[in-house]
Amino acid sequence: MKEKNNISSESIQIYESPIGPLSVTANERAITGISFGMAKREAEPSKITQAAVKQLKEYFSGQRKVFDLQLEPAGTKFQKKVWEALSEIPYGETVSYRQIAEKINCPKGFRAVGMANNKNPIAIVVPCHRVIGTDGSLTGYAGGLSVKESLLQLELSNKPTGQ
Repeated sequence: MKEKNNISSESIQIYESPIGPLSVTANERAITGISFGMAKREAEPSKITQAAVKQLKEYFSGQRKVFDLQLEPAGTKFQKKVWEALSEIPYGETVSYRQIAEKINCPKGFRAVGMANNKNPIAIVVPCHRVIGTDGSLTGYAGGLSVKESLLQLELSNKPTGQ
């Protein structure tokens, strides 16, 4: 049996967004991460990272409300279930950790939902910024609360009328 080469063909692209640099990473099939700040390692961009950056630019200009990208976030089965639920939160709307817990049939697991939200490797595209406290307060965010507030304000100001 032939051994597989363990060298991954990862691509990385830095996007200087209106909220600061975002590192977009991908494997040969899909986006694997969008994180705040500069990547700790270097790799060439790819068509996949370029497509993600294009869609992020459209998002920040108010033209894109839904992302159309292949995603492969690394995480546990539970985390992936939470991230899938996050992806269903409509543009310009917010939900609580408790609502996400109920949606995934784990009504008492809102703290676990919060921890999974905290581990979301694909910021903005998997919209963990749309999750708020039950009392409506802004809660922790990897990019900082001011970034979370900026993203929510961007979406509110570009939300289609009638929604």
